[in-house]
Amino acid sequence: MSLLPILLHPDPRLKKLCVPVQSVDAETRKLADSMIETMYDAPGVGLAAPQVASDARIFVMDCTDSESDNQPLVLINPEIISVSEELNTYSEGCLSLPDLFEDVERPKQVRMSFLDIDGKQHNELFDGLWATCAQHELDHLNGVLFIDHLSRMKRSMMTKKMVKLKKELALS
Repeated sequence: MSLLPILLHPDPRLKKLCVPVQSVDAETRKLADSMIETMYDAPGVGLAAPQVASDARIFVMDCTDSESDNQPLVLINPEIISVSEELNTYSEGCLSLPDLFEDVERPKQVRMSFLDIDGKQHNELFDGLWATCAQHELDHLNGVLFIDHLSRMKRSMMTKKMVKLKKELALS
């Protein structure tokens, strides 16, 4: 396992559609393990493959309350099967847009089909923060950022802040 560099918006690799994982093999498990380590180190509750410059259709998440209770999930080739009509609003952030948060409304519950790290098929219902995180990370696999759910003005302001941050980081 190793920490992976996280891409910062704007980066064209964050806007690409990811390709399905053909087989869950040692390379897939190594990527997942490194993504989990990177997510915890960042720290974050989710991380998608395009954020670490991979085009694999995989994301990791852990929305548990405490570090001593870690329960990381690896979702490979995830698909939404159904969503609730009831909505939730969370102040979302993203490791690719550090320190920027904005309210996003999404379905309160989402049922997803996915492969786990052992290649076993799952069909799981996520609720609350877990549902929001799963939808946020699945968006990444489809080239969508949480700011794409915001008004054009808010999205533009956040992008300008990120351009400024990237310039400052390049100078340091």
